[in-house]
Amino acid sequence: MHSPRLLDHFENPRNTGELPLPAQTVEVSNPVCGDILRLSVLWDGDRVKAVGYRARGCTACVAAGSALTEMMEDQTRAQVRAINREAIDESLGGLIPESKHVAVLCLDAIRALIR
Repeated sequence: MHSPRLLDHFENPRNTGELPLPAQTVEVSNPVCGDILRLSVLWDGDRVKAVGYRARGCTACVAAGSALTEMMEDQTRAQVRAINREAIDESLGGLIPESKHVAVLCLDAIRALIR
């Protein structure tokens, strides 16, 4: 059973859609389950000015993308880099064991973005 917070992000996703150039966009996937996360960030110097996402996958994947974008809003690169699995899990009200992989997918997107 998914948490109410996760279901809220799934049913009412925030920051959906890709941002146009000059935003930076990355795409990561989980080859085991097929989840795909595209993350777009418009930087204003060292700070996130705008963020958007598109996700294809399970309920938790869609919700995790939404939660991740909320966590990233108005953060510096260092703060974005510091986001970890526990923070993603907590932002979703706790992930069930079968859905823990979405936190790793979010971290993969952050790593690709910060490179």
